[in-house]
Amino acid sequence: MSEPIQAPQISTDVKYETIARFPDYAEAQAVVDQLSDKEFDVSTIKIVGEGLRSEEFVTGRMTKGRAALAGLGSGAWFGLFIGILFGLFAPGFGLLSIILWSVVIGAIWGAIFGFVAHLATGGKRDFKSLKTMAAETYLVQVQASRAHEAMSVLGR
Repeated sequence: MSEPIQAPQISTDVKYETIARFPDYAEAQAVVDQLSDKEFDVSTIKIVGEGLRSEEFVTGRMTKGRAALAGLGSGAWFGLFIGILFGLFAPGFGLLSIILWSVVIGAIWGAIFGFVAHLATGGKRDFKSLKTMAAETYLVQVQASRAHEAMSVLGR
């Protein structure tokens, strides 16, 4: 029998030293990956984002029809899930029929809810968007006691 996986203990008392600074996350991640490939103990590393900001990318206009269509899709997926569950526990009623009706009913209700939800905003949010968090700078930090070792592993 294997032992349960333990969550890492994160201490705020440990001092860290910055060994690299990058303008994007991918470069910071590449340095950690490089250290991992050279079998450095990566549990002593952290990537810190400085200058955090929220970014919202507007992807298009949201109309009542698009809201209903999005709701229709979500409702159909939910209906498919419910249909499969019902179908598993009601085998005598025709699995395909149960799934099909669940998808249809889910799609109809999803479209209705999508339309009504958009209507309820009163036109105050007539666009769709994606939100993300970004940082101006990403720091690769290593526990101070291991920072010199990390730098020599990286050849810096």
